[in-house]
Amino acid sequence: MVVLSQPVVDNFCLMKTCKPASSFFPGIPVIDLSKPDAKTHIVEACQEFGFFKVVNHGVPIEFMTRLEAEAVKFFNLPQAEKDKARPPTPFGYGNKRIGPNGDVGWIEYLLIMSSNPEFNSQKSFSIFPENQEIFWSAVNAYVGAVKIMVCEVLELIADGLMIEPRNVLSRLLRDEKSDCCFRLNHYPPCPELQALSGRNLIGFGEHTDPQIISAVRSNNTSGLQICLRDGTWVSVPPDQYSFFFNVGDSLQVMTNGRFRSVRHRVLADSLKSRVSMIYFGGPPSGEMIAPLSSLMEEGEESLYKEFTWCEYKMSAYKTRLGDNRLGLFEKTAGQ
Repeated sequence: MVVLSQPVVDNFCLMKTCKPASSFFPGIPVIDLSKPDAKTHIVEACQEFGFFKVVNHGVPIEFMTRLEAEAVKFFNLPQAEKDKARPPTPFGYGNKRIGPNGDVGWIEYLLIMSSNPEFNSQKSFSIFPENQEIFWSAVNAYVGAVKIMVCEVLELIADGLMIEPRNVLSRLLRDEKSDCCFRLNHYPPCPELQALSGRNLIGFGEHTDPQIISAVRSNNTSGLQICLRDGTWVSVPPDQYSFFFNVGDSLQVMTNGRFRSVRHRVLADSLKSRVSMIYFGGPPSGEMIAPLSSLMEEGEESLYKEFTWCEYKMSAYKTRLGDNRLGLFEKTAGQ
């Protein structure tokens, strides 16, 4: 993506700075997966924030740095070469446009269906003119390790909620028909922002993730922000060696609102590029999304209408990023 001139920047989403760029929220929960109390702290974080940071996660650092290097190589290719990885599906390469309904961002990305049977070969679209195998080898190694970590976190959640079986959530990601996907995001630097005092440029607009859970790793560039319960937006300190987890809409429903799906966004930087790698843990398309029976207390009523993951995904795909996607599925009094 080329650096755009000031008039073109005006066509993107600009917003007033909500906090100084150097101000970060110190209260983000940090979960050490090697500690016996991890399950308790994860549940508390999911209830209060819908967001937490994971350390001692077991994903090799070399898997992270290797894939980041391959991603940077791809995003540094001439635009004409990157456009060749743009198949007639939501997957592959894209830039600026986020979804089909008018949302835009200062971003370019690669979206990959990680649960596709052909994931190991990815013959459906080409990434590099040469050295395809190197890129896909790096993707497969990273995604394989992250999936193991994410499933461990979901099993710790089951332990913390004292529900059985322990794999009630993780089995959905391990299912051969699971609808998991993987996204590489690149937010190029935008020097023009220096002339826009007190303004920020939206890289990825505010939204919640529709899946069960998401695991994010980025380089050491800031930009990620989350929304607290009182509506305050706070910046997340970058940490290239850790993972940040987002509770998704589906998990909010499956816990009958005990967990909250966190609204988050990414702001562009004036001088540094941001590369993030997101694993989205989605269930099989036909999976019924409803509160877990083993979690419901006697007499407790569901806050949501039942729906399949496919129904919810299609509904979310038709909305704008900032819409309340779960609003259509919330029960009203007497339902």
